[in-house]
Amino acid sequence: MAIVSGKPGVDGLSAAVGALRAWQDEGAPTQLHPGDLGWFWRWGAEATAEAVRTWSRDGRILAVGLLDGPDLLRLTTAPDAWRDEELARRMADDVTDPERGVLPAGKVSVEAPTDVRLQELLSERGWGFDAPWTPLHRDLTEPVNHPGVRIEAVGPERAQVCAAVHRSAFGGGRFTAERWHAMAVGLPFTEARSLVAYDDRGSAVATVTVWSAGPGRPGLLEPMGVHADHRGQGHGRAITLAAAAALRNLGASSALVCTPTANAGAVATYVSAGFRPRPEVRDRIRDV
Repeated sequence: MAIVSGKPGVDGLSAAVGALRAWQDEGAPTQLHPGDLGWFWRWGAEATAEAVRTWSRDGRILAVGLLDGPDLLRLTTAPDAWRDEELARRMADDVTDPERGVLPAGKVSVEAPTDVRLQELLSERGWGFDAPWTPLHRDLTEPVNHPGVRIEAVGPERAQVCAAVHRSAFGGGRFTAERWHAMAVGLPFTEARSLVAYDDRGSAVATVTVWSAGPGRPGLLEPMGVHADHRGQGHGRAITLAAAAALRNLGASSALVCTPTANAGAVATYVSAGFRPRPEVRDRIRDV
């Protein structure tokens, strides 16, 4: 049967999240993680369903995408479908033709694993490369060192603290306690934790949310930030160590994070917490 693409709807989000969980594997290229959908869930289930795209054959999901903003599609495919010619050509048609409603006309980007057949087809159609990102990986076989600061797990009563640190770290006012509550009721959050770090004066100085894909699979940090008033004091390293420890407690085999290569400070922070950089990756970009 032919490839079918579309939006899963709220009722289909469980299948999309389940597929992404099953596809996470050690040694695989950087790819869309269920935690990426989990973080987007702060906008609610309906908005998440509107942003998700799936490609299926015979009722089986072969690829999942997330429209992470109006002009960026982040996607991945099932491990046994990376070189599937029919799937790749359908995906290339969908992302290239604005009339199909997956991406608008003009300057748009696609994030996909480096080895998928789709990458080659986009090159053939004139897509270029955007600025590089650095994926980082930390093995969780061995215990993680104590971060050296007080760490608290965020529950409903501390959502406001988490949101305030996040807003300071990223310089925006859109993440609120209400957004955290929306995220926390999402399907991926059943295997996630939000954490806040405190300094010796009791001030909330950093926050992170970690997402497990299940025991024995890589987990994700998304997002991590340090309060603007408390930078340069090692709090980024501390909260990153706490994140790795939380993922290990959730059964994750490793911890993953990806940051723009140009953000040298972020790369250095993750390296200081035991993460090792992997080869750079670049989104594909169409600028017409």
